[in-house]
Amino acid sequence: MNTNRLSPRLEQALSDQMNTEDLQSRVYFSYGIWAADKGYGGISNFLFRHAQEERDHAVKFMQYVLNRGGKPKITALPAPGQEPQSLTDCFDLVFKHEVDNTTAIYNLVNIAFEEKDWASWNFLQWFVKEQIEEETFAMNLIDKLKIAGGDRASDESLFTLDKTLETLPDDAEQAQDATGANP
Repeated sequence: MNTNRLSPRLEQALSDQMNTEDLQSRVYFSYGIWAADKGYGGISNFLFRHAQEERDHAVKFMQYVLNRGGKPKITALPAPGQEPQSLTDCFDLVFKHEVDNTTAIYNLVNIAFEEKDWASWNFLQWFVKEQIEEETFAMNLIDKLKIAGGDRASDESLFTLDKTLETLPDDAEQAQDATGANP
């Protein structure tokens, strides 16, 4: 008896996203290595933690496909790409990766909606919310670097930024959690 509750199209799309999340993990890992090589220990620590978070997302997709009776397919991953040329470039690339990932998640949501696969649609809502957080966090990185002076920041400003990111929580506050007392 076939117990797969996913259409072939959605199963493939979810597997593709699992592999995309794994690639994102490698991208963040490579950016962390770049930052460590440049002496930004706090920034590299932050990026390494983010790499693990992306890997955890891949595992969520894998587990979901398995739980729905499907079989996720692991594919070969391309190299992460060129390393950043500066901190501004690094943080801009982080933002771009998150926007691209949001687009991919929205495409999955559309497929689930078209197929009226409400279980998958519901599963994907977690990722929709997560991408709001991820994009907000990436924008905050860009803002923090701009405040520090961008690529012309003083050594002292970069040192402070590096130390701040080393201990910064991995979660951004979400707009829907705002209240009058906590805007």
